[in-house]
This record gives sequence, structure tokens and C-alpha cells, in this order.
Amino acid sequence: MNTLSMNELNELNELIQRLDRKATRMVERIGDRSPHVAGKDGKYDDMRLCWWTSGFWPGLLWTMYDLTGRAHYKEAASGWDERIELRMLHPEHNFHHDVGFQFLPTAVAKFKRTADPDSLRRGLAAANFLAGRYNPVGKFIRAWNQDKLGWAIIDSTMNLSLLYWASRQTADPRFSHIASLHADSVLEHFIRPDGSVNHIVSFDPHTGAFIESLGGQGHGPHSSWSRGQAWALYGMANTFRYTGERRYLDAAKRVAHYFLASLPNDGVAHWDFRATPLQDEPRDSSAAAIAASGLIEIAGQVTPEERDFYLNSAKRILSSLTNDYSSFDDPDHEAILLHATGNKPTNENVDVSLIYGDYFYVEALAKLAGRDPGIF
Repeated sequence: MNTLSMNELNELNELIQRLDRKATRMVERIGDRSPHVAGKDGKYDDMRLCWWTSGFWPGLLWTMYDLTGRAHYKEAASGWDERIELRMLHPEHNFHHDVGFQFLPTAVAKFKRTADPDSLRRGLAAANFLAGRYNPVGKFIRAWNQDKLGWAIIDSTMNLSLLYWASRQTADPRFSHIASLHADSVLEHFIRPDGSVNHIVSFDPHTGAFIESLGGQGHGPHSSWSRGQAWALYGMANTFRYTGERRYLDAAKRVAHYFLASLPNDGVAHWDFRATPLQDEPRDSSAAAIAASGLIEIAGQVTPEERDFYLNSAKRILSSLTNDYSSFDDPDHEAILLHATGNKPTNENVDVSLIYGDYFYVEALAKLAGRDPGIF
């Protein structure tokens, strides 16, 4: 989407040049590591390839290739779908509901840009894996592995795009049926009337009956974890884009309105909107970046009279992230965004950089520049 004034477009082009310099340094420093978290030292870690964030770094690279056309981004991104597939073949892997996060930004992104048949095969294999996690009695896609047989989480709303893509690619409606049935369960059990969202919902895996909502990474069972809000508003907007069913867009808007009404003055979310006292709680720049990209998605789907509300809200968030939450002025820092929160209830990864925050920030800027990455 490119509905910017000339001044805004000039500023965005300058920002993309800064981002190009930053991302090029990231390629040089990160190399073939699979990053998730960068702490105070500014160095990204290196996670196993079955970890749920393994697709975001290559997704960022593909998006930078779209933005700049520079070959070193394509070269750095191209091998990741094969690497992740090889890990998936390992008998001790821990892949689960998040294969969309892993194969959409790698195999599917690569196939859309290169028509590589192996990437198509990998993307479809991941979609089959995800479809196999569907519980037909409870109408939900199971989260995680081990003993969590009846758990579903709001994050999976974003992974539905893998199923819708596979359905279009194969003309097999089973994938889209599963995605929409899960999305309807999200409408019924996750998104509350006020637009706030549950993180985890537990069902009886044998009968499908709702048991309870769980706090998960939020402040509590009835709180409002901001990253979960962002996953929901973006995922529901995607579901509308694939299906044309108005109830999904209405849900995306309701969650977006709650999210925007809950923001502090600088437009960057606290980690949970219902934690108290809120002013003392850490921020989550990753939730802000995800929401900004989702808001741009919504802006492209609503009437012209509504569009500016969502688009301007996304611009406000991105401006704050750029000016006050970025590391552009620190050449030694490997991440782009600062001040994210991973899992506050366990005090894990608080006030850090998170690779998915970096990815969705870059994705949102690409959308503003009129180069929709088409990954999610």
C-alpha cells in the first residue's frame, strides 16, 4: 500500500536506505545463525532450527531483497527452507503449530519469488503437518507437543495463512476448511466482546468442550497480553483477505480498536495492557511492530472512509519505533528494535531485542513503500 505524501515518501526512502545499511551489517554479523534474542550486549543468539522463530531472519532477508533488489539478501535467504526441512526430518525435532512462522517466510517466500519446485514441496509438506494437528471434535489446531493435547493459542491465527496458501496452490479445500474452522473457534473462545484476547484456551481433547482460558505469557487468564492482541488483529485480517468472510474483518477491527485505545502516549505497547501498575511495566516493541503491519493490512481491506484511521495509526507506531526504539545509531548492535518483552511472567527475555519484532518492522515499512512482501 502506497498512500503517502511526497514528504512522507521521501522520509520513507531515507529510512529504507538506513535500513539497508543496517541489514547489510546484520548479514555480515549474523551469518548462518538462527537468531531469536539479542540482550544488552546487542548480540543475537543462535537457536536450534526447530525453534519457532527460525523463519523470521530469512523472512527479513527476503523482504529486504524486495525493497532493494540487492543480491546479497537473496543469497543469504535462499538456503533456509532446506536447512529447516532437514531439521524437520530429524527424529528429535520439536516442530508444532508454528510451522507457518517457519515455512511461510522461507519456503513459501522463496517459491513466490523464484518458483523453486523444492520450496513449493516444502511449503506444502509444512501445511500438511499443520493440518494434521487439527482436532475435529474441538475444531482447533493443537498448540505445542508433549502433554498439551487440548491447548490452542492465539499465535496460531497467524499460521493459518499457510493453510490458505496451500489450499489455493493445490485447489484442495481441506486446508482452507481447517483454517476457517479454527478461525471460528478463535472468534468464539479467544476474542472477547471488548476486543481483548485470551492467549491460551484449554479444551477437552476427547469431547472438544471448552475448559478454561490460561494466562500464558500474559499477566493472567483474564488479562490482555499485547503481543497476543497483535497476532489476533493481524491474523483475523489475513483470514478475511483469504476468505472474504466479513466476520473476520469485523473481529480484526474490534481487536485493533482495543489495541489502539490501550496504547500509551508514544504508541508502543506495554507487554500486557492489564498489568498493574501499568506505567511501571516494560514495553514490547515486537507487539507494536506486529500490530503496525496488521493495521496496514486492515487499512487495505476497509472502505476508503475508514482507511486513514488504521493507516495513520500504523504510521504513528512505526514513527515511534524508528525514533525511540531502534538501534540505527549503534553500529555494533545486531538487532533493529530495542525494548521488547518475550515472557514477562517468567522474567525471560525482558527489555531485549526479538527477531520477529525486527521482521514485522521491516515488513510494515515495505508495505508502506508499496512492496507488500506477501509472506503472511
